[in-house]
Amino acid sequence: MEIFDWAHFQRAKAAVKVHMLLDHDGYLPKFAVITTGKTHDITVARSLQFEPGTIVVMDKGYADYTWWKRLGEQKVYLVTRLRKDALYRVDKQREVPELHRERVLRDEEITLLGHGQVGKEGLPLRRIEVWDEAKQEIFVFVTNHLRLAAFTIDRIYRERWQIETFFKSLKQLFKIKTFVGTTEKAVLTQIWTALIAMLILRWLKLKASYGWGLSNLLAILRQQLFVYRDLFTWLDDPYIGPPVVLQVENQMPLQFT
Repeated sequence: MEIFDWAHFQRAKAAVKVHMLLDHDGYLPKFAVITTGKTHDITVARSLQFEPGTIVVMDKGYADYTWWKRLGEQKVYLVTRLRKDALYRVDKQREVPELHRERVLRDEEITLLGHGQVGKEGLPLRRIEVWDEAKQEIFVFVTNHLRLAAFTIDRIYRERWQIETFFKSLKQLFKIKTFVGTTEKAVLTQIWTALIAMLILRWLKLKASYGWGLSNLLAILRQQLFVYRDLFTWLDDPYIGPPVVLQVENQMPLQFT
C-alpha cells in the first residue's frame, strides 16, 4: 500500500506539483496552484489570464503553439526556449548591433510550422541565438516581441532563474523535502503554509532598507519572536538593541510549581 496513494505518479512514486507565477516586481508569487504530479504544466498554464502588455517568461515545458498564438492575440508577449525538434521557416534576418555580436549570434524572424496546431499559415515569431560563454553552449530563444533588442530578450529570459531560486529557498528554509503528514490535507496544508511564510518573508525583505539575505532574515527573525519591538524599525536597523522594558509597579510574580 502506498503512503501517498492519493498522489500516485509512478509505480513506486507519488508526486505533487506547485505551479507558480512569479511577478518580476519584487519576485513575489502572484499565482499558485497545487496538483498531483500527473497534471502537465501546460494544462494549468492554459487556464491563466494575463493583462495586455505582459511578458510571460517560461521554459521549454510550455511548448504549445496553439496557446502561444492565443497569447499573441491577447496582446501578451512570450519569451521561451525553442525545442531542437521544432520546424520553422526563416523569413527575415535582423541586424545584430556590433556591441552585442560576441553574445548574440543570430536574430531572425521565422514562421513556426506546428504540425496543424497553428494552421497552414504557421505562427510568426522571432528566433534569437545566444552564445553562453560560461556554459560554452548556444541557447535559442523565441519571442513574439519584435521591438526589444535581442540582448534585452536574452536578459529577460535569464531572469526566469529567479523562480528556480524561489523553489530552492522554499525547500531549504521551510523543510518541504519531508512532510509531517501523509494525507492530502496534511501535505497541502504544509505546502500552503510554507508558501504563505515565504511570501511574508520576501515582502519584509522588499520593504526593508537593510540588505537582508533571505536565510539570515529568517534565522534572526526567529530569535526576535519573543522580543517586544517595532518590526519595521528592526528590519531597517537590525543591530539596534531591544527597547528597555520598564518594571511595572505592583506586578504579580509568575510562580511555577
